[in-house]
Amino acid sequence: MVQNRRVDLFYHGYEEKALDRPFGRLQSRLHLTARTAYRGLRGKQLYTGFYMAFRNLRLGLEKLGVDVHVNDFAHARKNPTQPIGIAGFPEVYDKVRLPNPAVFGPGYVPRPDELDAMTTGQNIRIFTQPSEWYCQIWRQTLGQRVQPMFVPIILGDWPDLSQAPKSHDVVIYDKLRWHRDEMVPRILQRVQAHLQRRGLSSVVLRYGDHQLSDFRSALKGGRAMIFLCEHETQGLAYQEAMASGIPVFAWNEGVLVDPIERRLAPEGLFAPSVPYFDDRCGTTFTEEDIEPSFDDFWKSLPTFDPRSYVAEELSVERSARTYLELLDKAGRA
Repeated sequence: MVQNRRVDLFYHGYEEKALDRPFGRLQSRLHLTARTAYRGLRGKQLYTGFYMAFRNLRLGLEKLGVDVHVNDFAHARKNPTQPIGIAGFPEVYDKVRLPNPAVFGPGYVPRPDELDAMTTGQNIRIFTQPSEWYCQIWRQTLGQRVQPMFVPIILGDWPDLSQAPKSHDVVIYDKLRWHRDEMVPRILQRVQAHLQRRGLSSVVLRYGDHQLSDFRSALKGGRAMIFLCEHETQGLAYQEAMASGIPVFAWNEGVLVDPIERRLAPEGLFAPSVPYFDDRCGTTFTEEDIEPSFDDFWKSLPTFDPRSYVAEELSVERSARTYLELLDKAGRA
């Protein structure tokens, strides 16, 4: 436990607002309550990804015994040498202008070519990105000021489904984002054809076209996930499947496709689709070896234990300890 330690976090986004004025924190909390209720009644996604990451970070810090305060501008100004955390959408750079040394993230980190213009006048000493490979795109500009900081997975939100009754064999998670006219036949349809030849059933979920309830239902009814994505900074969907005890067979070519990031990336950068992964989680494949790799994966299905990986490597406590280390580093910089 981390006793008698206070951490001040500042978040600005759709859910909570960083309002630097009297009663600003109260107004922000009322806004969050009203927005959550409104979206819940209409069956819409309650929170953005940035806010969920911020929420999980706060939960992890509190589990360690840290006294966490959100958007307390008055306290930060009274203690200008105390490191603070800043998170959220691009507007947060204008909303939170304090003298305190700061760690930024989770949230929108400007690309290297726009960084100086967006962060002028800030005292951000460390920027975070979800994984090490993605930090390397910024390292040529920021050096060690950019550090990896993963979004924790809360196991309690994702119960073990490995022994649940199964209605299909495979969940195919389709997150092919670039050149779909070309890549869907080359990857997705080729995978589907192989499953059909083997007599295996599947459910396809396309990123952005399903509800959370659909995702949970598909995981519960499936024995494994096939994860199709060019590259991921973290990849919450496949990690939530692993937390649920569902092994993952992931396309992992390692080629950076995003056209803007390709111009910024160092030569030879490997861009994984599963940046957090080991032998407990499942296996990976390339276009060259789809069929034999899947056959080996399917044969080994009972031997995988992806939930244990998530419990050890992606826990809220581990994430929180990493964050405290970054805050301490920012305070010494």
